[in-house]
Amino acid sequence: MPTYKIRGIDVDFPFEAYDCQLVYMEKVIQSLQNKCNALLESPTGTGKTLCLLCATLAWRKSLGGFSTGKIERNGRIAGGKLDIVPSSQSEDRNLPTIVYTSRTHSQLRQVIQELKRSSYRPKMVILGSREQLCIHEEVSLLRGKVQNNACHLICKTRGKRQCTHFSRVADYVKCNPHLGDEPVDIEDLVNIGRTFGPCPYYISRELHKVVDILFAPYNYLIDRGNRKSVAIDWDNSILIFDEAHNLESLCADAASFDLPSWLLTACISEAKSCIDLSVTRREESNDKSWNPDNFAILRALLLKLEKRIAEVPIESKELGFTKPGPYIYELLADLNVTHDTATKVIDIIKDAAVLLEEDKQDKSKGTGCRLESISDFLQIIFREKNNSHANFYRVHVQEGEANAADVLKGKPSRTLSWWCFNPGIAMQEFSRVGVRSIILTSGTLSPLDSFAQELKLDFPIRLENPHVISSSQIWAGVVPAGPSGRSLNSSYRTRDSLEYKQELGNAIVNFARIVPDGLLVFFPSYYLLDQCISCWKNMSQANSTTIWERICKHKKPVVEPRQSSLFPLAIEDYMAKLKDTSTSGAIFFAVCRGKVSEGLDFADHAGRAVVITGMPFAMRTDPKVRLKREYLDGQTHSQRDGCKLQVLSGEEWYGQQASRAVNQAVGRVIRHRYDYGAIIFCDERFEHPNRQTQISLWIQPHIKCHSKFGDVVFTLSRFFRDGGSRDAAKLRSISREDTENIKVEKNTQPLDKFYLDSFLSTRTPDQGCSSKSLSSLLEAKRGKDSSLSENVFPANRSSLSPFKESQDFKLNHSRSEIYNEKKLLIPGRINIQHQNAGMIDLTSKSLMDESQSRKELVPCSAKKRKVFHAGYSTGQIGNTHEHASSAERQAKCSS
Repeated sequence: MPTYKIRGIDVDFPFEAYDCQLVYMEKVIQSLQNKCNALLESPTGTGKTLCLLCATLAWRKSLGGFSTGKIERNGRIAGGKLDIVPSSQSEDRNLPTIVYTSRTHSQLRQVIQELKRSSYRPKMVILGSREQLCIHEEVSLLRGKVQNNACHLICKTRGKRQCTHFSRVADYVKCNPHLGDEPVDIEDLVNIGRTFGPCPYYISRELHKVVDILFAPYNYLIDRGNRKSVAIDWDNSILIFDEAHNLESLCADAASFDLPSWLLTACISEAKSCIDLSVTRREESNDKSWNPDNFAILRALLLKLEKRIAEVPIESKELGFTKPGPYIYELLADLNVTHDTATKVIDIIKDAAVLLEEDKQDKSKGTGCRLESISDFLQIIFREKNNSHANFYRVHVQEGEANAADVLKGKPSRTLSWWCFNPGIAMQEFSRVGVRSIILTSGTLSPLDSFAQELKLDFPIRLENPHVISSSQIWAGVVPAGPSGRSLNSSYRTRDSLEYKQELGNAIVNFARIVPDGLLVFFPSYYLLDQCISCWKNMSQANSTTIWERICKHKKPVVEPRQSSLFPLAIEDYMAKLKDTSTSGAIFFAVCRGKVSEGLDFADHAGRAVVITGMPFAMRTDPKVRLKREYLDGQTHSQRDGCKLQVLSGEEWYGQQASRAVNQAVGRVIRHRYDYGAIIFCDERFEHPNRQTQISLWIQPHIKCHSKFGDVVFTLSRFFRDGGSRDAAKLRSISREDTENIKVEKNTQPLDKFYLDSFLSTRTPDQGCSSKSLSSLLEAKRGKDSSLSENVFPANRSSLSPFKESQDFKLNHSRSEIYNEKKLLIPGRINIQHQNAGMIDLTSKSLMDESQSRKELVPCSAKKRKVFHAGYSTGQIGNTHEHASSAERQAKCSS
């Protein structure tokens, strides 16, 4: 296993690293050493997760040994209360805890698989919900807060109803100090619980007090209540947010709330039920543990709030009623709810939740306690004594369509909202508690400036890494006009015109004919998707064939459903149609910001091209969007002078949100080192330089604007024709000399993204980052006779079907005389060490000269790794596209 010395830290990496991976790890270590924050973008397929783990754990290991084999750390004891650590453990005190978060447990499962690939074995645990970890035969069937309340109840209960799994946790953790020394996932914890009896949920809760690295979903850090339940020392800790492209919106949503009239009505009904239950218990069993007067006060308060919201003057249904954030305190003061009384109301709601849960257990399983939403609402509002956070909020009351019951009662259907427009609130709290470094990373963070400005944090370390592919593996172009020469522009001025829909449809017919296998088409909104498909189905051409029928002639269509519950079926349908040999593949019509556009792999034949039909701007008239823009514009004017961080204007935010959604959708294709695909921007607005600068950096150099649609057809057809040759070359055209350096090895590529294993094809692994593809290397060996001078054939011919994708390639490390060179270390540089060789300085002049001298003679096997200097600036990495090829870096020099 190679060892790299990066900024003085020895980093063990399971593969021979590539330039972009070394740059990425250098930025991570720089952030940790300098106690500053980092914003790191690295496309899927660059081994981002593995690099992040190895660099972080190598740095942590350099400070002191991991806590493996122990149940004590930094004054905390797993399975017991806080205590003083014996003197023998004093060397472990104040060592930083690493908290690694991602959006979902599915993504965290992939991260833990990457940890298993590495040589590092820190003490670790993953936090999960009771829904995933509970093994109690009754409680495990519940969901949400109902399940949480039921768990609390049976853990406190004594006697037969007490949870036997909970009572076994402390002894099990104490008797198994090596628990967490090897990577464990949710399923592993559940198996422990089912086999030995202790509760998996509380095992993780005890173990997380003493771990070196903790894995958890975002909400464990972003949500204030969940964060309090995490018993780690935040001072000097490291926070990592993987897949952080949605972090700003998640932070804002977690700090906001909406209270629709139907929910408030349900809360009033539950308060009435609590009154009746407490009175009945007093009368029937003399149970005075619940005071009906408290529940009567709660109900009266909610009724008054309902009346107060109904009395709010709304002059325009479109604009609603808006006030500055502090107005919420004025509204609640009319109900006698203040900082002093809010805690009492919250306590009453807690009692109500327990009472309702007991009643539901005696009868049937319910849907949860709606009253707890009021408790959440009050905790957000009264989170700070001085109410200073309210300045980042707006109060909004919106009138919606009333349901039948409200119409009969003469009540309007209204929603009271308190929206947070400063997502940095949650992140700034980490700075206040002494967090050492916050690292945000994803495959699509661009544009980085707006991201940093929204979170109100300083990110001195930034990186926009290149992709691992070469220019021959990507076709990226702007298509400003369709086959008839009419402009393609999906703005509100033209999107409803028949001419636009027909022109776009005819363009997609051509793409369906040219692109082999899977084609993804993203629309700015569900509205436009529905309008276009309806038009294509109903409007026939002169030959009586509709556009939809012509699309279906080449590819079988699948449309992204609005209901999330139907999404897995849509994916399954898409994959089934891809395998159908009666057409040249399948086409998936989807929307930007939808489920298809985020977190899924459409690698290899599942996604050979992605079409962006327009800029996915949010509706300007949406109250939340309008108020956000007004808020930012107000901040721009008030903080123009003397503000350290640049303030984003409302218009800039509006445009960059659309660009980030485009980058997310585009990232569905070209998912690994040997993948290839096309990115087609079907909107003339993408011709503007300011639009292109907001596209992910790795795509920008490849974007070409085509004034004529014929040029698009010609170059795209040629690209995919060569793609078929590229596929064939991987299996058939590698010479015997080359295949000696290639081995088939499964699961070698770090998996950065969640994907549906049962639906999507096996990804072809990569372990590299270069600008020269394997196909170009092979082409150089064969000579240039396979030129592009032949006629352009349709790219979806059966003869150009993709090769079998279940095999992946990794170049072996053959022995080389270079690794017998004299050991030479230079401070501040990166050095590489193999198990059977000494430390080699990659900046050695003699080695560079030797590499250069062999370059002309043996282009494949004798090139040295590109020299890597650890002295990049803290800004963006500039022209990092010029890397040596994958084969050149992985193959050792032959004698």
